[in-house]
Amino acid sequence: MARLIYSFIASLDGYIEDAAGRFDWAAPGEDAHAFVNELVAPVGTYLYGRRMYETMSVWLAEHSPVTRDFAAIWQAADKVVYSSTLAAVPTGKTRIERRFDAGAVRELKAAASADLAIGGAELAGHAFAAGLVDECHAFLAPAVVGGGKRALRDRVRLDLELTDERRFEGGMVHLRYAVRG
Repeated sequence: MARLIYSFIASLDGYIEDAAGRFDWAAPGEDAHAFVNELVAPVGTYLYGRRMYETMSVWLAEHSPVTRDFAAIWQAADKVVYSSTLAAVPTGKTRIERRFDAGAVRELKAAASADLAIGGAELAGHAFAAGLVDECHAFLAPAVVGGGKRALRDRVRLDLELTDERRFEGGMVHLRYAVRG
């Protein structure tokens, strides 16, 4: 069975965007981005909410060599966008689902030959509540933003095991956790 992995970049105080909806303080350096490329290369399917999908769809454009590699990895993967309002998607290998269905995601995990990644705190919260998430990759930026959108929803309790850690230039760190039980 494939794993479902939640990856996020957050401030030290746990926010993926600040109170103004910005996340420019979270931009990874080239070394961190190269590491992300290694992590996501084996991902076969991305699960996104509408806002996260729209943020990620910038990977249709040309970028630096490291981010160009990420764009190729991202474009090659399947994508499922959960949205009740999105009418169409501009990216290939992408389908829209109108609502999150934990049973359907469980079946997708069971049938997949490659790992799945979930993006966006709200959607990941549904997956956590359903017991679907197997692993978390937290990239902590060297910033405290004091409020905004949290990386993890309230009232989600998980027992985690730290399986890897890494530090990058500029002070960003990566923490990889397996979800126990």
